[in-house]
Amino acid sequence: MHKIVKSTVKDAQLLSKLSAETFITTHGHSATKKDIGNYVAKNFSEEHFALELLDTKNEYHLFYVDGTIAGYSKIVFNQESLVIVAKNVTYMSRLYFLKAFYGLGLGKELFNFNISLAKKNNQAGIWLAVWVENSRAISFYKKKGFKKVGSYDFPISETHSNPNMFFI
Repeated sequence: MHKIVKSTVKDAQLLSKLSAETFITTHGHSATKKDIGNYVAKNFSEEHFALELLDTKNEYHLFYVDGTIAGYSKIVFNQESLVIVAKNVTYMSRLYFLKAFYGLGLGKELFNFNISLAKKNNQAGIWLAVWVENSRAISFYKKKGFKKVGSYDFPISETHSNPNMFFI
């Protein structure tokens, strides 16, 4: 049985661990271990998530399979960007699953859940960004009809950035 639950501050520790693991699986080889370690420590700490979960513009959702955490998403309503000029557009900041749950169609389920949330919140659409070497994600979003509309460098450290693409 699949269950999607909106995260609360009580989930900060779980999100910290889940985010670190999924980020390292996906991006861990994109920079030095030191840079990745520092990025994870700064951006995926329990304290960081507690603050993010208190900010009402952020919505995190946990995805469970038979009571076991499998993945999560983060969306931000009404979030403009440098290349997205539309108003009332949702930014899908994260859609990650643990490697053990790859290939089961769960990403599609969580993605569709986020699409429904955006529609319920009168959003005109969804935009996102993907690392250029994340071929799994790029393929997934292209199958969903997303088109590349720009690019930017995602900073991992003061000396390293990963090239990313914007999709809408």
